[in-house]
Amino acid sequence: MTAAQRERSALVDTLRIVGPDAPTLCAGWTTRDLAAHLVVRERRLDATPGISIPFLAGYTAKVQNQTARSNSWDDLVEMVASGPPVYSPFKLLDSVANLGEMFIHHEDVRRAVDGWQPRVLDEPTVAALGRQLGLLSRLTLTKQPAPVILRTTAGRQIARVGRGDAVTVTGEPQELVLFVAGRDAALVEFAGDPQAVAAVRAARRGL
Repeated sequence: MTAAQRERSALVDTLRIVGPDAPTLCAGWTTRDLAAHLVVRERRLDATPGISIPFLAGYTAKVQNQTARSNSWDDLVEMVASGPPVYSPFKLLDSVANLGEMFIHHEDVRRAVDGWQPRVLDEPTVAALGRQLGLLSRLTLTKQPAPVILRTTAGRQIARVGRGDAVTVTGEPQELVLFVAGRDAALVEFAGDPQAVAAVRAARRGL
């Protein structure tokens, strides 16, 4: 089983435990909405572009709402569990395209309630998430109000976006993934000019 498959399985287990009406870190979304998002992303390729292209977001939201309403909770979760169909590009690119997605959305569910604790991930999963940070940071941090350096707690610089005096964000690779995805619940530490740090913390991140 690949890291992406393990994260999908873990997310599905959590969805089955918490049910369709649990909160998530995605503003306005319950777990039913989140599951519908994943189904649309992998199975409705006509609506997938609107996830990242604002001009098309209205159509995607309409399809997602329809998907959430027209399927039972059990059916939605089963579609997430079974993964992308053979015609979906996410099937071929599973390890690259789905690991971060499954991990981030699993934490969206886990960290939306008080008392959450970070999971202890296996080393292959941590390493795989770390390898994705270079591309993710270039996609999500280019419009930050200050340059950003991503550094692991072991002191390894994973990525740098922008030139000049930078804000350094330090954390485990999986927490840095959550940070660049725009999750304020990420367990990271900031260093740099206080005003720049405040601006980076307040700025929008993610795709």
